[in-house]
Amino acid sequence: MKRRFAGILGLTILIASASVLEAGPALKPFERGTWQSVLKGHAGRPTLVHFWGVTCGPCKVELPELGQFAKDHPGIDVVTISADLVPNLPAATQSMLDKAGLSSTENFIFSDGFVERLRFEIDPAWQGDIPRTMLISRDGTITTIEGSAEMADLEKWSGQQLATH
Repeated sequence: MKRRFAGILGLTILIASASVLEAGPALKPFERGTWQSVLKGHAGRPTLVHFWGVTCGPCKVELPELGQFAKDHPGIDVVTISADLVPNLPAATQSMLDKAGLSSTENFIFSDGFVERLRFEIDPAWQGDIPRTMLISRDGTITTIEGSAEMADLEKWSGQQLATH
């Protein structure tokens, strides 16, 4: 009986491990100080940072377009940050990222109850409206797009970034 239980337990652990591996990178917590880490981690590389949320209608339309953009532009780092005001939605967040083809990008979720502080660290003038996209050039210059980003604008920016390489 003990052997059978141990076998079942081992099989359960193996199945759970496999499903975790297939899920891709987990959502990273976005907390105080994370913004500076993101900037340092992508310094010198063109980076698109997209702020979105599960409850944001325009975000649901834009995410698959960003997934295609990330696939078509491997020379551009793509980072998503779920800045939804509705807390504790990591499963829904990951599901939307997976469906949009963004599960292999670097993905964060606001995990500090003091969201105003997080937004202030990113941009003191940001009131929390999403979607919001920040285009960070190799030299660190940041261009902010409030609301939905036009794919033609992203294509133009990425072309400029890749041409300077």
